[in-house]
Amino acid sequence: MLLSDLKVVEWSTWVAGPGCAAVMADWGAKVIKIESATGDATRTYWPDTAESPGNPIFSNENRGKRGVVLDVGKPAGRAALLAILKDADVFITNVRPGALKRARLDYESLKDELPALIYANVTGYGLTGPDADIPAFDLTGFWNRSGVAHAINPPDREPIGSRPGMGDHVTALATLSGVLAAVHERARTGRGRQVETALMRVGCYALGWDMSIKLRNGEALTAQPRHSRPGAIAGYFRTKDDRWIYVAQRGSNDFPQMMRVIGRADLIDQPRCALPILDMAVVHEIRGLLDEVFEALTLDEAVAMMRRTDIIFAPMTTLDDFVNDPQAHEAGCFVDTPDGWGGSFKAPAAPARFPGTETGPAGPAPKLGEHTRQVLAEAGYGAAEIEALIASGAASELRA
Repeated sequence: MLLSDLKVVEWSTWVAGPGCAAVMADWGAKVIKIESATGDATRTYWPDTAESPGNPIFSNENRGKRGVVLDVGKPAGRAALLAILKDADVFITNVRPGALKRARLDYESLKDELPALIYANVTGYGLTGPDADIPAFDLTGFWNRSGVAHAINPPDREPIGSRPGMGDHVTALATLSGVLAAVHERARTGRGRQVETALMRVGCYALGWDMSIKLRNGEALTAQPRHSRPGAIAGYFRTKDDRWIYVAQRGSNDFPQMMRVIGRADLIDQPRCALPILDMAVVHEIRGLLDEVFEALTLDEAVAMMRRTDIIFAPMTTLDDFVNDPQAHEAGCFVDTPDGWGGSFKAPAAPARFPGTETGPAGPAPKLGEHTRQVLAEAGYGAAEIEALIASGAASELRA
């Protein structure tokens, strides 16, 4: 497996930190998840029982890991975490900077003791500045605070939020890229380093086109009401069966192709339709023609029509459409995930694959504290020491 020589310790909750470690586990890394006695909050979303096995949310972010429960607020729990980290390659945490510093588990506190460790902070707003300790989700730090929501939501309607985990998963991949760059560097230097991502900064990068124009020119064109948007043939069009299809314009050849396929080749050479069409009256006229064409077609008919062109387009599919799309399966979008009860279920696959090399879930998501004893023993604790840790509450194990 690609990352089979890496030991990763992850002390984080929700999505961005766990998601980064989950992809590493899919690619072969040996991942240990550290939780408190209450467990990661995503455990509570769906029951994980023999009658209803496999919490889809928690499993998606934590499959293939081993689970340990520690109370790092207790000196013995903190010492146990350090013992687990002593031979780790990567530490991933989204605990807020202030809490890490108070626990003496921040990078500055550990770097001399663990000089080869790659220490990844997943944050909302960065490690420094007045907002470094403000709590954040992707809906706040990535979607709203970074300007993404304003750029995407047209001003003539109530804003919509992102779906859960979207910005977190982008941040997980950003964190993964930074971690792997640090792994590559360490192979040359022998030293670890700190890696840091922030939901806010990842949102800025994801909005790169608009943001780069704003930074360079002082103004950027963002979401507009449909009647104000330029681009006569681009955008969403509603079909007869109340579905939507999206047309994207990439070059000057798209307009004549579209006019031919809808039977209006007569418009191609008219001076008023010379590209770029700046007269909004002409834009509205052409968009109106396209509205009539698409409203007379079912979605399947509209897709068939567009496939007679080389214009970039896509139907707005439902989740039902997507999970039954043969191309989604061919592209490797889904993977079988063990449910921890002897069965398995389909789940989203990691976003990259490596032809000729098998990757995917190495096992189910761990039960809370399932591997506490095993991991502590690997970290050098004897049986009596493990019993003492558990008795003191500094560690916990799975209870039937």
